[in-house]
Amino acid sequence: QVQLVESGGGLVQAGGSLSLSCAASGINFSLSVMKWYRQPPGKQRELVATITSGGRTNYADSVKGRFTISRDNAKNVVYLQMNSLKPEDTAVYYCRRDLGDYWGQGTQVTVSV
Repeated sequence: QVQLVESGGGLVQAGGSLSLSCAASGINFSLSVMKWYRQPPGKQRELVATITSGGRTNYADSVKGRFTISRDNAKNVVYLQMNSLKPEDTAVYYCRRDLGDYWGQGTQVTVSV
C-alpha cells in the first residue's frame, strides 16, 4: 500500500520560514522522482519543485532562491524548506511521485501579511 504523508504546514508571517516533510511508504523511494505541488485558493495545482533519484533539483520561477527541495533516502522522506515566504505562497502543498500518480493528502500553508 502506497502512502505519502505530508506534514509541517501552518501559519507564518510574511518573511518567515516553514519546512515541509513528506514521508513515503510502499514505494521504492530511492529510485523515485519526487515532486512538490501547491494549490492556491481558487487556483489550479502547480508544480513547485522536483528532485530526481540522483538529487538533481528544479524549481518553479516563483520560488527559485527561496525554496529548497531535498531528500533523505534512508528515511524515505522528501523535504521542502521554504524561506522568505510571501502571502502568494499560501496554498495547500502536496507531494507526489509521478510513477503511479501517487499523491499525499496535502498540508496547508498560510502566509499572513
